[in-house]
Amino acid sequence: MNSILNVHNLKVGFYQNNKIAIAVNEISFFVNSGETVCIVGESGCGKTVTALSILRLIPPNGKIIDGNIIFKDKNLITLDEEDMRTIRGKEISMIFQEPLTSLNPVFTIQDQIAEAIYVHEKVDKKELKRRIIELLKLVGISAPEKRLNNYPHQLSGGQRQRIMIAIALACNPKLIIADEPTTALDVTVQAQILTLFKKLQNKYGISLLYITHDLSVVANIATRVYVMYAGIIVEEGDVFQIFYESKHPYTKGLLDSLPKKINRGKNLKSIPGMVPDLMHRPLGCPFHPRCNLCKDICTKELPGIKDIKDGHRIRCHIVA
Repeated sequence: MNSILNVHNLKVGFYQNNKIAIAVNEISFFVNSGETVCIVGESGCGKTVTALSILRLIPPNGKIIDGNIIFKDKNLITLDEEDMRTIRGKEISMIFQEPLTSLNPVFTIQDQIAEAIYVHEKVDKKELKRRIIELLKLVGISAPEKRLNNYPHQLSGGQRQRIMIAIALACNPKLIIADEPTTALDVTVQAQILTLFKKLQNKYGISLLYITHDLSVVANIATRVYVMYAGIIVEEGDVFQIFYESKHPYTKGLLDSLPKKINRGKNLKSIPGMVPDLMHRPLGCPFHPRCNLCKDICTKELPGIKDIKDGHRIRCHIVA
C-alpha cells in the first residue's frame, strides 16, 4: 500500500518560564491510503499534540523542534502558511473532541458548512446549498433542509458531531484526523458515528488517523495501532498484534484495565501512578515508575526500538 502520511522523528516542545517541556519525543509513524490508524494512550501522552502538529496548529508557546511530516510528497513543516491553508480543510481535515466548542454558536449550520467550502472553492449559491444538503444526508442528518438554519445549541450531541464530520468532508479530503470525536457521546450514538466513519471510508477511500484513549473503539475501527506514553511510541502493530500479542507492559496494562465478563463483580484493574509531568520527565524509560518489570537499566536509559515480527515493534529493555 502507498502511504499518504509519513511522520518521521517528530519532536515537539512547549516553552514556559524559560524551560521547555517535550510533549512529543522523536516519534515516527505512517498512514496508508484508505486505512485507519489509531494512536492510543492516556490523557497527557502527546496524542493531541501529535495531531495538531500535522496541521501546524499547536499553540503559540509550542514549537516543532525536529522531524519531518510528509503528506503526498510535501513536507508540511517547511511549507509557508499560505500553502498550509490550502491543505487544511481541503486535503487534510480535523474533527475535534467537543463539537459544541468547535462550532460557532452564532452562525447557522448552513453558514458553517458553507464557510468550509468557500475557503477553497468558488461555488454559486444554488450549487452551494445543494452540496450542503447532500453532505447532511451523507452524514445521516434527517430532514436536512429543515436543519440548515439551526444553530449548534438546537442539535443533540450526536447531531453536532455529524455536522463536524460534514464540515470535514466538505472539500473531499484525502486524510481525516479525528481527535477523540466520540468521547462526549453515549455508547449508542458512539456506535453510530463509528459506523458512519466505516461507511465513508468504504465509499470514498479516505485515510483516517484516529486519536483515542478508548481501546474498545480501537478494536472496532483500526487497521494498525500506535500506543503512546509520555510523548513516545512504546508499541506499534496491527490491531491483532496489539490486542492478542501485545508485549509492552504499558499496552498490557491498558488491555488489563478493560472490563471483562469473567471479572464481573470484581474491581477493575488499573495501572498504578500517573502519566509524568512533562517538566519533570523521569530519566530512562518514562514508564519505569509505574512498571512492575522495572530493572536498573530502565531508570537510566531510554530503550531503543525492537522489531518483533511483521511490523510489530516495541520500546522496552526487558521484554524480548
